[in-house]
Amino acid sequence: MATRNEFLPAHLFKFDHLEGYVQTHLKNVYSSLAIGMISAAVGAYIHLFTGLMQAGLLTTLGSIGLMLWLAFSKHDKESQPKRLAIFTGFTFCSGMSLGPLLDMVISIEPSIIPTALMGTFVVFISFTLASLYNARDRTFLYMGGFLMSALSWMLMLGFANIFFGSTMLYEVNLYLGLAIFCAFILYDTQLIIEKRRRGDDDYIWHSVDLFLDFIQVFRRLLIILSKKEGNKKKERN
Repeated sequence: MATRNEFLPAHLFKFDHLEGYVQTHLKNVYSSLAIGMISAAVGAYIHLFTGLMQAGLLTTLGSIGLMLWLAFSKHDKESQPKRLAIFTGFTFCSGMSLGPLLDMVISIEPSIIPTALMGTFVVFISFTLASLYNARDRTFLYMGGFLMSALSWMLMLGFANIFFGSTMLYEVNLYLGLAIFCAFILYDTQLIIEKRRRGDDDYIWHSVDLFLDFIQVFRRLLIILSKKEGNKKKERN
């Protein structure tokens, strides 16, 4: 019985190897991230049920602007409510910018959206736990240089494919991007811990990194599942 108890949730989510102030910081980060997720879901819902066809581009620009505003805003105790509001606006616009993709997915198979969302949560939680359990060894921090290089190559590959229009390059970019952003969950989680240990307690900005990782994984799972479902329908016809 003792062996079985080791796998209970109470033991699974114990992180005694992390300092108390780090655990508090992570609670603040994930609380902000939860607010951002809800805000993004509201933004996506509004887009889907208002039919704002041009909102995708406008809200993408809006999310970039709000993210830059948050990045350059002063971080102190007094400004936290304001910065949290900016973060909420950023995630709301990010959710609305997913609208065109969600419209396309719904036209193929609506059930893809909850499937992709559930898959993203499973990936995010699994990789987060793996990163937290290895936080003492800082194993995944060493992936930083490799991930930045891989991201640069992925962006160049995507830009080049604008001119080539290769299906193979598109597929490589799609699956490579999914792998890269899954790895970023590992890296960013440990980076947040290391930053806090060095005195950086800006939990709102730290939650931006994790939010972007989550959205990118979700976006790619939507596209991958949609392509597979589209291919199945073509084969049936």
